[in-house]
Amino acid sequence: MKRVRYTKYEGSLAGEMSMEDLLNALSDYLLDSGFQNPWMEFSDLDHTMDALRDALKRALESGELFDEKLQQQIDEMTAEGKLDELIEQLMQRMEQENYISVERPRDPSPTSSPSGQVGENEGQVRFEVTDKSLDFLGYKTLRDLLGSLGKSNYGRHDTRHWATGIEASGASRPYEFGDTLNLDTVATLTSAIAREGISLPLNMEYSDLHVHQCEYQSSCATVVMLDCSHSMILYGEDRFTPAKRVAMALSHLIRTQYPGDSLSLVLFHDSAEEMPVSQLARVKVGPFYTNTREGLRVAQRVLDRQKKDMKQIVMITDGKPSALTLPDGRIYKNAFGLDPLVVSETLEEVSHCKRSGIMINTFMLASDFGLVQFVQKVTQMCHGKAYFTTPHTLGEYLLMDYMQRKMKTIH
Repeated sequence: MKRVRYTKYEGSLAGEMSMEDLLNALSDYLLDSGFQNPWMEFSDLDHTMDALRDALKRALESGELFDEKLQQQIDEMTAEGKLDELIEQLMQRMEQENYISVERPRDPSPTSSPSGQVGENEGQVRFEVTDKSLDFLGYKTLRDLLGSLGKSNYGRHDTRHWATGIEASGASRPYEFGDTLNLDTVATLTSAIAREGISLPLNMEYSDLHVHQCEYQSSCATVVMLDCSHSMILYGEDRFTPAKRVAMALSHLIRTQYPGDSLSLVLFHDSAEEMPVSQLARVKVGPFYTNTREGLRVAQRVLDRQKKDMKQIVMITDGKPSALTLPDGRIYKNAFGLDPLVVSETLEEVSHCKRSGIMINTFMLASDFGLVQFVQKVTQMCHGKAYFTTPHTLGEYLLMDYMQRKMKTIH
């Protein structure tokens, strides 16, 4: 006969810690864009288990992560030399709860000793941040940004037009071809009885059909054009990581509050390419030049696929256009001043956006004189807006701009 033995539960400190607080403390490391090592290779992601241990150790020793009682227990374990053991338990919990996925070698060998010391091979094992972690970080950023704006919730883009959708909020009207058949049964029967009288069977005609009206809510297709040239982490300031955070927050906002909208991501540097939004947190800065024109061309191709009422490009950059893709595929580069060829071709692409009904809103993280003139020209051509902001205020400006477009363009 099978027996179950019950013993006293002895909770571990690693099990008592809030994973949300831990992820929040590790967010700078998990979203690192290369600022700590600006000369590293473009794809050299320092996501090894050794690097994660160091990040956890810094977070636990900072004294700012948990409440006073929990921090006291951490300090006691540090004094007893058991901090490494706690870090190992936290890493195991992060993997078990799907906050990270660990890529272990196919031919594993025993690399850890009973004392908790880790061998050489284990330290080089890599891990990936999972979508669960990235979704939490996007939500956390959005909550912090909306809290600073004094708002907690936003709905969809309301307009002054009427439609025949599911949520009825207005009087019914006669059905017209193409309407959503959200039938107002009472009005339809009343119309038929007024014409035929009370008799069975009741003869119903096309003119008797009435449908509910609801407020027409427009949809918006947005492409975030994110500059990932090397200047975004140079000059003693990390501009790229805050931009990533804001784009993640915008993605979370659209998915939860504006389900009819779409968000796409285009990275531009020496060239440009579309990137899945889900991969945004894993992106690092790369080449040195800024091919704004190619970014606009890729963004237009993305928006051409979208059937939305409003289309807009949100461009986040800190540099002037300094590169151009030539017809034969070669890339022309000039980082000194505003090159007339690069500027003229870039402005021609802005004209294409205007003719296609695409608005460009620019969020500029620098403010030198030549750059200001270029941005003002772009703004005038496409009737968009320009914000000269900093990495610290970028999120507030961008979210407010997105949500205040509720009744623009569509009327």
